[in-house]
Amino acid sequence: MIVLKATQEKVLGALQAVSGIVERRHTLPILANVLIRKQGGHTEFTTSDLEIQVRTAAELGGDEGAFSTTVGARKMIDILRTLPADQVVTLSAAQNKLTLAGGKSRFTLQTLPAEDFPLVQESAEFGPSFSVPQKTLKGLIDQVHFAMAVHDIRYYLNGILFVAEGRTLTLVATDGHRLALAQATLDVEMPKQEVILPRKTVLELQRLLKSEKDDKSAPKDAEGNVEESRIEMRFADNQAKFSFGGMEFVTKLVEGKFPDYNRVIPKNHRNHVTLGRAPLLASLQRAAILTSEKFKGVRINFEPGTLRIAASNAEQEEAKEELEIDYGGDAIEIGFNVTYLIDVLANASTEMVMLSLQDANSSALVTIPEQAGFKYVVMPMRI
Repeated sequence: MIVLKATQEKVLGALQAVSGIVERRHTLPILANVLIRKQGGHTEFTTSDLEIQVRTAAELGGDEGAFSTTVGARKMIDILRTLPADQVVTLSAAQNKLTLAGGKSRFTLQTLPAEDFPLVQESAEFGPSFSVPQKTLKGLIDQVHFAMAVHDIRYYLNGILFVAEGRTLTLVATDGHRLALAQATLDVEMPKQEVILPRKTVLELQRLLKSEKDDKSAPKDAEGNVEESRIEMRFADNQAKFSFGGMEFVTKLVEGKFPDYNRVIPKNHRNHVTLGRAPLLASLQRAAILTSEKFKGVRINFEPGTLRIAASNAEQEEAKEELEIDYGGDAIEIGFNVTYLIDVLANASTEMVMLSLQDANSSALVTIPEQAGFKYVVMPMRI
């Protein structure tokens, strides 16, 4: 049976969309495979790692009829990548094997039975659905993902908190030393729902979602306006489900109680300075070169009109940077992990950022003048 017959570009696109979560080494060999299901002219690709399941569907030609099997996802992708984009490829099935052919190339691949593929059991209790443009959600994730913890024993920090309440969607990430929060407005009123998405889910969503750039090439409506590609979200107690661009994404959630982020965000800092993001980022990146590997500390002095940055290391090397700033507040000397400041500046795209400070022992607040929904809190460090 000819399972599919289409251009390399179409087949590769569908496979790459679902295979980001596939691990090369797995205790269950079938999890390295993609489940291919054919129903009429409709072909579905599904992958799973037991925590996350991703599915997409495409019209890829081939014989009519029902058929299902599983085959190594990475091998298929690696083979397809070596073929020209406009080459027509066929995938045919016979005797527990799949043959991938393109031009004069033929590859025979081993399969495992479709009925052995462990599909994620979907929750029966999803809350109400809501949607935002894909570029909005991608923007929110881009603004906070870097503050997630990595392999923290407090497992609820190894992910992002999603809160839908009223007409606001809030994303929060923290590793205990810094916290990033970003918000967007929803079209509908939502009852309060809170879920923690695991780190792997967040990074996969970030990879799959369309950005502002992608949207410009999207189809246009009758008036010539770009049609926004949206993502629909539904949350249950132990699962979240996302549907967008012909994809369906189901993930388990992180259980646990996320810290009360409202208590962490400083409210009444009295010293504020607005300064250019790019010059500050460049100064910090230069100073970071002379911080020690373990101890990424920089000293920052705020004085009326001037910002000084200093770093040193065990070899007694020193870096000093100076920026002119429009500042008339208290003189403050404060230490930070330079990586935490570089992360927020490198992931923002605006020209200006605002720093709010109280004193040398209080956490600093970074905000962006034209984005009211963004806040970044960073703890000081002793230097």
